[in-house]
Amino acid sequence: MRGKVQVAAWIGRLRSRRYAISRQIAHGWQLVVLSALQRSKPPDGGKLCAGQRFSSISRGQLLAQHPVAAVLQSKWSPCMTSSIFAAVELAPRDPILGLNEAFNADTRPFKVNLGVGVYSDDNGKIPLLAAVKAAEKARVDALLPRGYQPIEGPAAYDSAVQNLLFGADSALISNGQVVTAQALGGTGALKIGADFLKRLNPASKVYISNPSWENHRALFESAGFTVENYPYYDAATRGVDFAGMKSFLQSLAAGSVIVLHACCHNPTGADLSDAQWAEVVEVCRAQGLVPFLDMAYQGFADGIDADAVAVRLFSASGLQFFVSSSFSKSFSLYGERVGALSIVTASKEETGRVLSQLKRVIRTNYSNPPIHGAAIVAAVLSSPELRQQWEDELAGMRDRIRAMRTGLVDAIKAQGVEQDFSFVAQQRGMFSYTGLTAAQVEVLKSEFGIYAVSTGRICLAALNSKNLPYVAEAIAKVVKG
Repeated sequence: MRGKVQVAAWIGRLRSRRYAISRQIAHGWQLVVLSALQRSKPPDGGKLCAGQRFSSISRGQLLAQHPVAAVLQSKWSPCMTSSIFAAVELAPRDPILGLNEAFNADTRPFKVNLGVGVYSDDNGKIPLLAAVKAAEKARVDALLPRGYQPIEGPAAYDSAVQNLLFGADSALISNGQVVTAQALGGTGALKIGADFLKRLNPASKVYISNPSWENHRALFESAGFTVENYPYYDAATRGVDFAGMKSFLQSLAAGSVIVLHACCHNPTGADLSDAQWAEVVEVCRAQGLVPFLDMAYQGFADGIDADAVAVRLFSASGLQFFVSSSFSKSFSLYGERVGALSIVTASKEETGRVLSQLKRVIRTNYSNPPIHGAAIVAAVLSSPELRQQWEDELAGMRDRIRAMRTGLVDAIKAQGVEQDFSFVAQQRGMFSYTGLTAAQVEVLKSEFGIYAVSTGRICLAALNSKNLPYVAEAIAKVVKG
């Protein structure tokens, strides 16, 4: 009895103490005190924990004897009201990273992941490049401080990015017409570029190739843009529908943003020729379009300078344009998220204003970038010895992918498949649009443990001398039905 009186007396003090009361279901209705709005203690001087139950007095008795409790429990009952997350829907898995999750959950002893765009060596491992290892060791041994970096990233890194993209002798660089900011990978570069463009011209539409990297649409839509497609891939010829692409671009309104794959088109592996790039530049000039080049695979098609032909042609055009770039693949630094956004302006004075606005976008996103990966890239690119070593290693990766392309074509043909897969050897970069249907891709996964994107895109860089024969045999069986 004494316990009941103490509890009732204490709860009565809620009138003046402004306690918030909530209720909860736990073996029947029971009242709990969640928090006190003013400092106070229970009558016995102890502490009352959230969720503690008053089993000695019923909810009905308490509310009947103390009407204020009824009022408070109706207004302060978070345990009984709907969660603020009740309306949150389950988002679909990312088509690429979700595939990786499914692959990791597969318990079969032999399986092959051709979905995620990661370069692996012939042992199926992500390589640690010797040039990267040397630069990283030197940095670690120097015991350098880890202070905040400038919002746009270290000057040495930004300069190295510009030289790689535009060329060390670029007039744009010497004239101060290039803004470069370190970003969280190529994806981060696209996002801060999209956010900046939305502030600059919110009414513009964005156009991406059909097909394109899955995240292109999501990135620009999340910035608030309407995103549509322009013709690109010709399924009949397994190449670029350039006539359709050019005609469509010529119909667009001035200010339209055009996302272009600078090289190693993802997912098709079908690239524009140098002459076709020159025509695209002229269309952009004539129509007043805003080019946004995505350079995620520089060096994986034909070489550093050869793969930058689109950037160099736009540089010579006098147009203003954007370039997102990434070192995830070329430096095998996937987890370090090392990328950059570069913007070509009309003058040095304009560069200063653009940089100031770009820094505002970054500051309200992630404030400033991490240092480790960018410092490694800058060290490699600024050292003649390490730069040459890196280019040699990159050439080795490029040559291995080419060997896997021709090897896969030959192995499929050796299985007696009549369908022509020779186009796979002609495509460039890490990916191939195989022409496999979604149903065939599903059979590869369910029956053979081979994971690929439902569009039929496969990552050639994931093949090696050990798994290529198995993949070729599986594709042959699926194609033959």
